[in-house]
Amino acid sequence: MTQARAWAWRKSSRSVQTDNCVEVACTGTGIRVRDSKRRRDAVIAPSPTAWTSFLRAVDDPSSASRTEAR
Repeated sequence: MTQARAWAWRKSSRSVQTDNCVEVACTGTGIRVRDSKRRRDAVIAPSPTAWTSFLRAVDDPSSASRTEAR
């Protein structure tokens, strides 16, 4: 079993019916993101700064222009 398969992956409850989404896992050392339809493909590991910027932009789209993802 690969490490990515061992992580507890979660996806948004808003995207369960369409299956067009990404999944997120908290690994203990960071966040990992993958395409829910292509689970065997690459896993993205955003920096803490980039992840925080992303969450702020989702919560408040107007903040995206004020926050730079790294």
